[in-house]
Amino acid sequence: MRFSFTHEQEEFRTIVRRLLDARSPVSEVRRLMATDAGFDRDAWKKLNQELGLTAILIPEAYGGQGFGHAELAIVLEEMGRGLLCAPFFSTAVLATTAILNAASEAQKQALLPAIAAGDVTATLAFSEDDGRNDGAGVTMTATPSGGAWRLDGIKSFVLDGHTADLIVVLARSPGSSGESGLSFFTVSGDAKGLQRRRLKTMDETRKLARLQFAGVEAELLGDAGAAAGPFAKTLQQANVLLANEMVGGAEKLRQAALDYVKMRMQFGRSIASFQTTKNKAADMLVDVELAKSAAYYAATALDDGDDDLPAIASLAKASAAEAYLQTAIHAIQMHGGIGFTWDNDTHLWFKRAKSSEILFGDANEHRERMLQAWGH
Repeated sequence: MRFSFTHEQEEFRTIVRRLLDARSPVSEVRRLMATDAGFDRDAWKKLNQELGLTAILIPEAYGGQGFGHAELAIVLEEMGRGLLCAPFFSTAVLATTAILNAASEAQKQALLPAIAAGDVTATLAFSEDDGRNDGAGVTMTATPSGGAWRLDGIKSFVLDGHTADLIVVLARSPGSSGESGLSFFTVSGDAKGLQRRRLKTMDETRKLARLQFAGVEAELLGDAGAAAGPFAKTLQQANVLLANEMVGGAEKLRQAALDYVKMRMQFGRSIASFQTTKNKAADMLVDVELAKSAAYYAATALDDGDDDLPAIASLAKASAAEAYLQTAIHAIQMHGGIGFTWDNDTHLWFKRAKSSEILFGDANEHRERMLQAWGH
């Protein structure tokens, strides 16, 4: 297993970082987070036209670039660093992987080219009002109706669910329970009977929505009753890629805090020279580097098809969640009083750290999953 990036991957990182620095400065983040949509559709299309970022994981046969999870992880790390306000994670990670894992060949040919081109935004709706992240908690029902299906129920905490053009929905056949009877369906964002409402959240840079389905017509994605396996795989991929996004944000906070204490003077010298500041800086470095190692290892494990992937994915998510939040806490403390103000940008990453910590399960939940996967 490879533990370092290739020269080509590092060059790719440099290009992505340069583009995001130009397209997503903090002023633009603040502007977009205050809007209802949370992103600019014209800027989104231009971003994909220039680098084809949503096409990275999609095979060339479906209009994509055919790269692996390692390359997508690089993009997400840089987006976490720049706090990009766009439906990238919901589209390029959640919806795309669900389609790749579950759809028929004809459905992949029909759905993926538009996503790869950046013409369609998409998301995956699986959690409900109880916030559970497993298939056993799904109560939304899918009922056959002639040659189609009808969906009834509620999905909540759906990433970019209020703006997505295409929604992949996890539902179950009436009378089924547990992991049985689960199926994926695709629904148009403007489908009749679908009500979408944006939720008020602490982290305004990542929008969540509550979707109510009342007899909404849907198309079956893949085989009926066979979504449990593809869904579990999709969540593993999502956790790994979220971990990489989180370490990007953590590294940004660490570097920003270090730059600030080097510049800030007190008692005639830089506060970076104070022992307590040195201790925090050292703790941040260790936490972030360890989380990076776990995230990179997990991304490589995805591409290698590692048998221990369920445990590795949970390890990466738990490590990144704790490192990101603790780094955010240290960063605010190292900024002193100004770190708690709205005008200082640190709180933007702090809120993303907190929201990402619980997205797809917190560190405690993932440690439990890791132990279960390793048979303890």
